[in-house]
Amino acid sequence: MNLELKGSRRSPAGRDAGLPPEHGADGDATRVVVVVPHLTRRGAGEDDLRRSPEARLDEAVGLVLAIDLKVVSSQLVGLSQVRPATYLGGGKVEEIAGIVKAEEAGLVFVDAPLSPVQQRNLEKAWSAKVIDRTALILEIFGQRARTKEGVLQVELAHLNYQRSRLVRSWTHLERQRGGFGFLGGPGETQIEADRRLIGERIVKIERELEQVKRTRALHRASRKKVPYPVVALVGYTNAGKSTLFNRLTRADVMAQDLLFATLDPTLRAVQLPSGERVILSDTVGFISDLPTQLVAAFRATLEEVIEADLILHVRDMSHEDAEAQAHDVETVLSDLDIDPDDDHRLIEVWNKIDRLDDEGKASLFNTASRREGDARPIPVSALTGEGMDALLAAISQRLSRERVSLRVDLDATDGGGLSWLYRHSEVLERREDSDGRLHLAVRVPPDRAEHIERRFGARRIKGAGGG
Repeated sequence: MNLELKGSRRSPAGRDAGLPPEHGADGDATRVVVVVPHLTRRGAGEDDLRRSPEARLDEAVGLVLAIDLKVVSSQLVGLSQVRPATYLGGGKVEEIAGIVKAEEAGLVFVDAPLSPVQQRNLEKAWSAKVIDRTALILEIFGQRARTKEGVLQVELAHLNYQRSRLVRSWTHLERQRGGFGFLGGPGETQIEADRRLIGERIVKIERELEQVKRTRALHRASRKKVPYPVVALVGYTNAGKSTLFNRLTRADVMAQDLLFATLDPTLRAVQLPSGERVILSDTVGFISDLPTQLVAAFRATLEEVIEADLILHVRDMSHEDAEAQAHDVETVLSDLDIDPDDDHRLIEVWNKIDRLDDEGKASLFNTASRREGDARPIPVSALTGEGMDALLAAISQRLSRERVSLRVDLDATDGGGLSWLYRHSEVLERREDSDGRLHLAVRVPPDRAEHIERRFGARRIKGAGGG
């Protein structure tokens, strides 16, 4: 669905899948009424019970504000069951119709997955454009995408969603176009033409994304030759990933108290206290009920996470729904075939401790300290820098664990070999004899150890492992 909003991008697929012209909204399309349905305990599922309705309402309002719209009314709507025709009960539909008219709103955001029929019926009842959670997230992503890859991925997701909105109950889609040839014939209905155009555009975008995927794979392969380990940041949207990224890399990636402030992936080199360099990758934030179209479309981008040597799960520990948000992130990681319980590969980063009072902060540190080994999280404040040393040490220790330590002896004249070792390994120790001969202890990934053994006659340090 394309929203007719200032600053939004229209899909190249053609026609709007929103309200037909004869049912145009009377209100201002930048004035929004936010409706958050939630199932009562009797009909609620596990996710509804885990997340507080108030937090869902705050998030829904935040999504609307993320594209500079004005929220004129917001409310929670308790449901015992979902109504097939309108999702909400009849009385609540009438009540919201009055609010929409009184506030002169031209847009209603229903924070739920609406079927095309439900959307259409609500638009008729409220005389306003109605969008669901998927449509709004797609619109936000459409505004945030900056790279060619990001634009293509958002458009692909948008078209797949838009295709499902083409239903015959919309009169402008039932009109027939004349056929080809001298006799003409009945031709194809508008819905068939729209589906064909969307289908053709989808095929074209998928081909372009395949090329993007191959290019990204080449870049990834070239990085492996260096090779720098890749550390990926993941987390719920607005958990502070970009602020942490900027703190660790001294970069200036957009970081605001805004949902989906960062969309396109960003990579920067970081030097750890041990001297080892790593590539830090900042990725798009996750969210509950992330549209399946987006998970599929952004698979190429999320391969940076899939291929990462280490994953930092950044959590906003000041948020009342921190546990529910963590569950949502773990669900998406599982969809990417990443085991969220793999403590060897994942580090939990408990962010925003600066927002906690002294008692809450002490409780958080006590909870973290009770976890053992790799399961122990790292409390930090990306804003103030507290905990950064502990985080960098944990990254270094985790990455070095599987690495091989070697002793290398070099002639004083082998400047090229010395330079190569500094570029391609972590030099742990360097000692020079009176005659100028060098003795080094280095640490490398297992796949590079054999090369160094053959080239320099290096010897493995027994019992050192990754050190």
